[in-house]
Amino acid sequence: MLVVVSGMGLSVEAGLLGPLGEDVGHMAATLSIFLVGALLLSVALVFAPKRSLSNLMAQPRWLLTGGILGPVYVIVLTLATPVIGVGITMVGILCGQVAASLVIDHFGLFGTPRRQMDRYRLSALALILVALGILHS
Repeated sequence: MLVVVSGMGLSVEAGLLGPLGEDVGHMAATLSIFLVGALLLSVALVFAPKRSLSNLMAQPRWLLTGGILGPVYVIVLTLATPVIGVGITMVGILCGQVAASLVIDHFGLFGTPRRQMDRYRLSALALILVALGILHS
């Protein structure tokens, strides 16, 4: 349930970022989201029971490249939402997420457990594509 509610939060974020980006600029809107997030995470880290920031830089550098994807995602939200709307933006993003997730699971990429791609998973992706087509028409 927490995952579903978090997904709802992403739609709210997209709805907020579109107008904000139009008013202050897309990069400034993206920066504001990350500044607020960094502030909240910094406060949360103070109260976190286990802090392992010292181990962070000891990790393989490729693990840290995921940080590039967050700003790209937010910039795309900021640019796309005013043009195509929150619904199509979020279903398009969901489609990309599910497609990439199926590949990651199938091949066990990045050290994740392998989960075989089957007709049910492919059918779910196909239904998301159908939903995207219906919303776009």
